[in-house]
Amino acid sequence: MNNSPLHAVSEQDAADYHRDGAVCLRGMFDADWIERMTRAVDRILDDPGPRAREATRAGRSGRFHVNSFLWRWDPDFRALALDSPMIGIAAGLLGAQSVAFFYDQLFVKEPGTAEITHWHQDLPFWPMQGNDILSIWLALTPVTAASSGVQYVAGSHRWGKFYRAVTPDEDPRFTNTALEPCPDFFDATIRAEHRFLTWDMQPGDVLCHHPLAVHGASGNASSTQRRIGTSLRYTGDDARWDPRQFVMRVEGEPEKGLRPGDRPVLEGVFPLVWRHGGPSA
Repeated sequence: MNNSPLHAVSEQDAADYHRDGAVCLRGMFDADWIERMTRAVDRILDDPGPRAREATRAGRSGRFHVNSFLWRWDPDFRALALDSPMIGIAAGLLGAQSVAFFYDQLFVKEPGTAEITHWHQDLPFWPMQGNDILSIWLALTPVTAASSGVQYVAGSHRWGKFYRAVTPDEDPRFTNTALEPCPDFFDATIRAEHRFLTWDMQPGDVLCHHPLAVHGASGNASSTQRRIGTSLRYTGDDARWDPRQFVMRVEGEPEKGLRPGDRPVLEGVFPLVWRHGGPSA
């Protein structure tokens, strides 16, 4: 089971990420990781824990399961967060002096799931600010456009936009009406004005994206292929704690150890996982 990425993050990978807001890195995790995490997902689907959301609306087909903060109670997800190729990928793309872990999410769309992933940015959901916040989405199953591959609007992280958050189950607690809603980039008229990025993926490939990159996904139209992705988030030098209204609650009570504007590094909540020229913490 590899602890470092199977392939180094190249200068071209970093350039693509900073230009487009998203990049796909191939074959970064070995088969042992995929087998381990697939078993973990099956276990969690049977016993989801306290932060699970079922985003499939009544009468709709399939199952869209969303879960988060798994690393705090599941040993396999904890290992993925703190002792896996994720750390080397984050360090390579962020170019930071140090990297801290933020949190994890799991997204499962069973075959025939009609629910889409709404077009959105991640940062409006989070009690954070800054550009150095990286999402790394690991494919645990094959992914195609038909099976709900993630799509990105290229360059959207540089638009200066901060769109209204919308969760898969449209939770009103995140609805900040002072913010502009994100356009529906499935609309053909809007779509024609932009360049989109999407990749067919194999288990062990990862997507990496900026916190303001606009992205979404269709339902899973496959009749046989489950789509499993787990997304882990890491922060670098300019990330700052910002516990404003209409954002998610972070487990571990970070408000007791951080003030607004602090770098989000806190033992047991936002652990430091890498520092330049030194060992992981």
